[in-house]
Amino acid sequence: MLKSLDFTSAHIPTLIRKLAVPASVGFVFNTLFNVVDTYWGGKISTSALAAMGLTFPVFFIILSMGIGMGTGTTALISQSLGAGRLEEAEKCGFQAISFSIINSVLLTIIGLSIAPSLFLLLGATNEYLEIAVQYMNIILYGTFFFLINSILNSLLTARGDTKTYRNYLIIGFFLNVILDPWFMYGGYGFPELGIRGIALSTVLIQIFGTIYMIIITRKRKIFQHARFDNFIPNRKYFMALFGQGFPASLNMLTVAIGIFVITYFASQFGKEAVAAYGIATRIEQLALLPTIGLNIAALTLAGQNIGAGLPERVFESWKLNIRYGLMIISFGIVAVALFARQLMQAFTADIQVIGVGVEYLRIAVLFFFAYVFLNISVSTLQGMKKPLYAIFVGTYRQFLMPLPLFLLLAIYLGWGTKGIWWGIFIANWSAAIFTYFYTRHQIQKLLHHQSV
Repeated sequence: MLKSLDFTSAHIPTLIRKLAVPASVGFVFNTLFNVVDTYWGGKISTSALAAMGLTFPVFFIILSMGIGMGTGTTALISQSLGAGRLEEAEKCGFQAISFSIINSVLLTIIGLSIAPSLFLLLGATNEYLEIAVQYMNIILYGTFFFLINSILNSLLTARGDTKTYRNYLIIGFFLNVILDPWFMYGGYGFPELGIRGIALSTVLIQIFGTIYMIIITRKRKIFQHARFDNFIPNRKYFMALFGQGFPASLNMLTVAIGIFVITYFASQFGKEAVAAYGIATRIEQLALLPTIGLNIAALTLAGQNIGAGLPERVFESWKLNIRYGLMIISFGIVAVALFARQLMQAFTADIQVIGVGVEYLRIAVLFFFAYVFLNISVSTLQGMKKPLYAIFVGTYRQFLMPLPLFLLLAIYLGWGTKGIWWGIFIANWSAAIFTYFYTRHQIQKLLHHQSV
């Protein structure tokens, strides 16, 4: 694990490599985890595949809260460590855990209440609706573990340890390869659960992750002064976590809303279009996730160096992370463009689903670069304690811009599903261009103030 001092003095390309590579490897396996779920869902039926695609916006709301609070926690702890305030960093970690417990209870209750109505709104009925509810209910009961894992990972990431979460994701992937078919088809004393088996596998692996990361955090002595009263909600820390983490969560929530909007419009063209979008986004994630580690590197380095009063290192980190991201994603663009059909055929034999999925992927590769500019810039701003911009840009590119574009291109002009995909293209590139120049301006302001 890197010492906190390294973030403010060590060679930045070396720091990016040490932070980003383990994180990227881990997230690749996390996507492979989802790919395995999609593969086995396809073995059940096209309805099961469509149901899993339908549940993703609701599932992503849970993930958005966990990832958002984890991002906020990493930013706060990184700045405290960069400024040498070790006790404050430790207390923030305790309070983040309490915060996530409260959030998980609320999300579980709300999710169980509204999920069926959302599925109905998206056009699910009869068996289609039943499968979606069966899958989602089990996932919702595991909400606590999704959220607590994000917080435990943030405590480690802020200190330079991205390997622990990587190890968990790798182990989790191999466990999922075994558990998915076992729980689906039954055997060895276990009943046949169908799609519920896929959900149960996911939750059990999250529980394993919680246990594993608690053991590691104790070994790292992150909870060296753990006492019960440290976990009692403290207004000061809750407000700081809310101020930094909630905007990040809202940014992720806008992604969930965006997926919901896309799924709604796709559902107008049949459940095959929903299934195609669900499969294609898994493939898209697999191509993009090698760059996710760079977002984590950008966040951690920005937080530590802003805390230490070194904006020039923030500028260097931002530029290098974008450069590396564009280089890495180039390989993904080529692979997806060349093998889009074969990749879709790996998950389904439905000709209509394959056709719509290939159509999406061949347009999606044209905005992969935009994701790099957006994600690294937003992560850098969050590390600089400027989380509100994420809400603005998220709302713009996930809802305000796509909604009229989808209505115009897909419905009014009659482009069908192609209108949806080109709407996503326009929304993402316009947001990426503005975000790049806004981030550059914010960092240059800090550099100017330092030189005055």
